[in-house]
Formats: sequence, C-alpha cells, structure tokens
Amino acid sequence: MDRTRLTITLKKDILNQLDEYIDGSRIRNRSHAIEYVLSKYFAPKIKKAVILAGGQGLKMRPFTYEMPKAMISVNGRPVLDYIIESLRRYDVRELIISIGHQGNKIKQYFGDGSKWGVKITYLEQGRLEIGTAAPLLQAKKLIGDQPFLVYYGDVLATIDLNDLVDFHLSNNALATMALTSVNRSADWGVVRVQGSHVYSFLEKPDQRKNLSNVINAGIYLFEPAIFNYLTENTKRLEKDVFPKLVEQRKLFGYMFAGQWFDVGNPDVYQQAVKEWK
Repeated sequence: MDRTRLTITLKKDILNQLDEYIDGSRIRNRSHAIEYVLSKYFAPKIKKAVILAGGQGLKMRPFTYEMPKAMISVNGRPVLDYIIESLRRYDVRELIISIGHQGNKIKQYFGDGSKWGVKITYLEQGRLEIGTAAPLLQAKKLIGDQPFLVYYGDVLATIDLNDLVDFHLSNNALATMALTSVNRSADWGVVRVQGSHVYSFLEKPDQRKNLSNVINAGIYLFEPAIFNYLTENTKRLEKDVFPKLVEQRKLFGYMFAGQWFDVGNPDVYQQAVKEWK
C-alpha cells in the first residue's frame, strides 16, 4: 500500500491517548496508531448484515419439520430474535435475511423489522440456491459498495461487533472470520491462525489427534471485493471461497472470548438452553 511520510506536532495528552492503542501486535507503534485512528474515523460504518436462515436443519428434526432452524427457541425466544437484538445493539439496522425452509414463519414473526428497530428485507432461497454463497450473490445489489456482516442464523454468540470491526480495519482485511474454541472441533470448520492470518481451514475434517480447537464461529465481516470470489457455480463459502482466501493470505481470524452456541447441533442446543444468558 502506498504511503506518504508526514511530520506532525501533537499535544502531549493526545499523544498519550494514542500510545494507549499500541499493543505490540495489532498496533505496533505511534505511526500505526495514528493511521488506525484516522482509518477508523473515515471508514464507512457497518450498517448492513446478511443473515443466512434458509437451511433445512436436518439435525434438529423433529423441531425443524414445523419451523426453520433460526426460529428454534432458547429460553423462550427464537435464536433469530437474539441475533437481531445483537445487531441492533451495534447499530447494524439494515438486515437482509435469506429464507428457505418454512421461511414464511420468519416473515410472519418479524415482519418488516420495525418492532425490533431494524429494517428487514427478505430474499427467498430457491431450490438451486443452496449453500452459503448463493444468498450473498442474491443480496449483492442490496449490499452495494460498503463492508457488511454475515451472520449464520443458527448461531448464538456474545461478540463485541465494534471490536470485530476495529480488528478488520486495523488489518486492512478483505475478509475477517470470527473464531471461537471448542473441545470437539471436527464438527465445524477447523482453523489454525498465525498472527492475525488464518493459514489453515478445514471444513468438518475427520477426527484426528492433531486438530486445532479453534473453529469458524459463523460470523464474518466482508469487503465488497468478496464478490470477486463468488460466481453462480460457487456453492459454499467454507469449501469454495475460504480455502482460496487462505492461499492468498487474505482471510483474517478474530478470536473472541464470549459465549458461542451452534443451535443446529442437538448436543450444543441442549447446552445453550442451560447456559445461554
């Protein structure tokens, strides 16, 4: 990236505040701190999110015979209700929800989103538009030329989205994947990181002794350039896109310490019912 050298004079108290950003890894020195603060100030705000809620939820039958997976209840509220609440809390209010199996029940429950303080646009996921990539292509015109979040509709997480955005900006990333850790990682996308980069990604690998416990949490922040990696033949982000980004060192991993549950997994769902707050 092209840079121009500048000489500036700052008040001591401002300099002290800048020094607080320096952590030796994400922000290494004063120059980097100044660049980070300015890029954060001028960066476009994250206003839009795509929620993938079209899956059939085969593992969660018999619940999903009658309802979409995103509407499964945890402590009296649908999973999707928690997701929308979290996005609104961080002022992400333009939501695009991809629906498929039993999708009308999502539309009936949430409507246009006004009761939740958000604006919801629904995209019908056709029979051929399966997987996690096709819904993004459907949403491309609605997303426009701004960075956007992608959230899996079966994920419960206490994640600081502002910090995720800061991490993304500080790395000048094309794609940032939220990461969490579990005891049995083979059921999800297993990740290895080196610094901030994801250098290995295996989607639901066979059980083996040397697997990392770090996994894909199903929450992403993408720049619009991600669409350069999506075609009509692209089915799944996990198998068709992320491995390419890893090869090109364009996929970054954001580790967070909050709660995380995949309610599409029966065992994890039972855990969520007991522990989710």
